[in-house]
Amino acid sequence: MPGQAKRVLILGHGAMGHAFESLLRANHEVAVWDRDLVTWQETQPLEEAAHDRDIVIFALPTNPHDELAGRLAACLPAGRSLYLSIAKGLDAQGRTPAQIFEHHFGLRIGWALLYGPMLARELQAGLPGFAMVASADRAVAAECVALFQGTHLLLEPLDDPHGAAWAAIMKNVYVPLIGAADALALGDNLRGCLITEMLREMSAILERMGGHASTAYTLAGLGDLVTSSTGASSHHRRVGADLAEGRTGHLSASGANIRTEGVHTLEMVRAHRPFDPEQFALFDLICHFIDEPASLNQRLADYLDHRFRREPSSS
Repeated sequence: MPGQAKRVLILGHGAMGHAFESLLRANHEVAVWDRDLVTWQETQPLEEAAHDRDIVIFALPTNPHDELAGRLAACLPAGRSLYLSIAKGLDAQGRTPAQIFEHHFGLRIGWALLYGPMLARELQAGLPGFAMVASADRAVAAECVALFQGTHLLLEPLDDPHGAAWAAIMKNVYVPLIGAADALALGDNLRGCLITEMLREMSAILERMGGHASTAYTLAGLGDLVTSSTGASSHHRRVGADLAEGRTGHLSASGANIRTEGVHTLEMVRAHRPFDPEQFALFDLICHFIDEPASLNQRLADYLDHRFRREPSSS
């Protein structure tokens, strides 16, 4: 049964904003805030839209999180609202949504991240979605779970927001490699091997970044990785296929909207170096693939030769 009705504000009215609106409007009072990315005109001032809201959902990319979270933290008293983000990327300073929320909200304002296989088109079609509610505060996670009771988005709490953020972000980096391998008809066996290798490497990166290695195997990691790697409509999968076939249009970004979060993540990791990319062989391989798509077959062969202790392949 649904819990007590909440006053919810959704920031952003793209595909996920619409999906969350459709999920919540039957049981809660839902309002939407958005702004034009050309004129920068807001539907109403953010501070006014948020002042009476119990829960604010950031259904928009990571880049505007810092500005919007800063504005909200400055105008709303501690404990008044709970903040939830679904963003899966790094901002221009190389920060995750978890780092941005922790900076602005800390422990005085409740916040959580929502990650897992929850494609917007399936949610809007009434199909089930699944996600981890990642928060350091169990009460906050419980409130988020209660918010979606009675909907077809099924949630599980997780006490590792930083690990969950990196799992969701790394998924966007790895999936294009699966799309590329499939476009080159390298086989189902290789896809299974690569997904296994990705999870092994993802767990090491999560631990390096202060998260739990086990988070890689939750819905926020494995669940989302498999969904995006195998889904016919996956944007990230299509990016890899396009690059493997010589099409590079997806590498461009458009203003505040990052069209390809995985490519943007690679650029931000190279620029800000939260970890050393060269210490993670698949991540490093994907960096080279983005730079030189035609080199993928040889680099994959070299990776497998090294991984399984064979002699390096010749050019």
